[in-house]
Order: sequence, then structure tokens, then C-alpha cells
Amino acid sequence: MARKQSDYLAALLADEAASGADSPPAPTPSERPAERLRGTTLLGRESALARVASGEVRQVTQLLLDPARVRIWPGNARSYAHLTEASCRELIDSIIAEGGQKVPAVVRRIEGDADHDYEVIAGTRRHWSISWLRAHSYPDMMFVAQVAVLDDEAAFRLADLENRARADVSDLERARNYAEALKTHYGNHATRMAERLKLSKGWLSKMLKVASLPEPVIAAFASPAEVQLKSGYALAQALGDEGKVDRILAYATTLAREQQTRRDEGRPALPAAEVVRSLLNAPVIAEPQLPRYEWKTPYGRKVLTVQSNNRQGMTIRLHAGTGMNPEEVADILRMALTELEAEGRGLQR
Repeated sequence: MARKQSDYLAALLADEAASGADSPPAPTPSERPAERLRGTTLLGRESALARVASGEVRQVTQLLLDPARVRIWPGNARSYAHLTEASCRELIDSIIAEGGQKVPAVVRRIEGDADHDYEVIAGTRRHWSISWLRAHSYPDMMFVAQVAVLDDEAAFRLADLENRARADVSDLERARNYAEALKTHYGNHATRMAERLKLSKGWLSKMLKVASLPEPVIAAFASPAEVQLKSGYALAQALGDEGKVDRILAYATTLAREQQTRRDEGRPALPAAEVVRSLLNAPVIAEPQLPRYEWKTPYGRKVLTVQSNNRQGMTIRLHAGTGMNPEEVADILRMALTELEAEGRGLQR
């Protein structure tokens, strides 16, 4: 399916480039300021992306912007917080070599935000890279963007189409993005969403299933980016089995601790394939036996006994005939709960 999506994007761009319908006439020498030359080379690409909005894109204008005045649209799949110099190094070097950003991002104007004038719909890495360059010896670098007028659903489709061609947008990021969009833009109608995005309903269903993976399972991997569609879907299906869910979640916690230990000691992380295999074959972990917990009066009479303590809750017996009033018994109960919590056996685990 990933190949078909890539082919779809390539065909869309190729059709637009071949038609030349949206390309402006060649400028005369006197009409060639740097800003104009920078934008005309990729109008075909942007026009192709704009076609995804199926008419909602009513206007396109290119500007040179201060990235500090541009925020990231939260509807995009890419996680801005996880971008780093290392992950953007190739793009940063390309921008330096070419004397500036050559591929314009897509933004839209926003209102009611005193700190920002625009938000990025497509071009998150370009925004991060230009921001980094301005803070590292290139203060005059400008963020090149085409301003489009489009609604949220059209913005989502535009961003999704661009992200399909990006290998560094993980399956988990896209899956969660789809799950949020399903509620926000498509009224939880997966068939309608698949039609609008030109995706297979079966493939979209698998992505939405991956989005349901709980955080303890994600934490078992060295990085959320290692959660791929095929393995993530298998884990999501396994978690739907009531007979397996508890032991998978319990073993995921064990693997997460192991991953953290390896990070702390500078050792290689457990590979994703091993994590998936371990979770799918998670052993039954016996519940540790709680030492019998009793509280007695100074005269040796039992006041409180913890009879059981497991994931479903705690069973406590309050004994009669102790000679203590309710307030005193309540104080002992609070002390018992506090002590159990300190041992990791409390109600909030």
C-alpha cells in the first residue's frame, strides 16, 4: 500500500508538471528578483498538492517569513518536538549549500494569536531547520512559504499527502494523526475518510488499530518510531484478547525497564523485532505474594488485615472487638494504605 501511495503522489506531481497549466510565463530579466526566482521553480509541485484540496484552496501567495512568527498546525502527523539537528542535518546542509530554502512550505494565516501570524500545514522540517539556522550563524535566513486559504479538513489532506512521501514520519505518528482526524473531520466514519484520502479502507482500519496501542506497549520499544504498521497491528489484535492483555501489558513494563537500563548503561537497545516477539509470546507473570499485613492494638488484638491485593483492587478486613473507636480505626487504615503505596502495592499502581 505504501508503494501505491508513493506512486499516487508521483503521478499527481508528474501530471501537473506535464500540463504546465499553472506555471506562470517566463519573466523578463528585469522581472527576476531573487524572491520571484525562488518561488517559480516549484509552483508545479505546490499546485499539485493544492489540487488535493479539491477546490477548497482559493488563493496561493508566496512570502518570506520570520519562522518565529509561524507556529505548527497541530493537525499534522509529524512531531515537531522530536525533530533534532541530527534528524534534519541533511536538509540543513542542503539549505546552506543552496543559499536558502528552495522548496516552499504551505502555511495559512491565523487570527487571534498575538505571537504568530501563520501556521505550517506542510513543511514542518523546513520550519525547524530555518529556525535552527537563524539561531546558529544564519540570522537572515527566511522561511519560504506559500500561503493557502483552506479549511481544516483540506489542510489535513494536504499535510497527509505530503507526509506519505516522507520516510521519517513514522507509522505510529501517522496512525495517531488518522485517529484524531477521524473524530475531528469525518465524524468517526472511516469509509468516508478513506474515500477522501484515496486510501484502502482495510489499510486505514489497520492504521487506526495501531493508534489504539497503549503507552506501556509503546514504551517497550527503544523509540515510538520503531512501532511499524505490520507489527503494531499484530500487537493491537493480541491486546484484544482478554486472556492475553494483562500479561502483555505486564511484560511490556518489564521490557520498558530493560530498555531504560540499557540506555543508562550505554548499551544497544533491544531491537524492535525482539520486542514484538517477546510481547506476542509474553509469559504469564505470577502476581507476587503479599506478606500478610496485620495491624494490632497494643494489647495484641487484630484491628486490620489485608486479605488480598491485586490489579483488580484490595480486600481489607476490619476486625471487631478491638475497643477502638471509628476515628482510630480510620487512622490505622490510612497508615496501612500509605505504607502499601510506599511499597508499590497501593491502589494507584
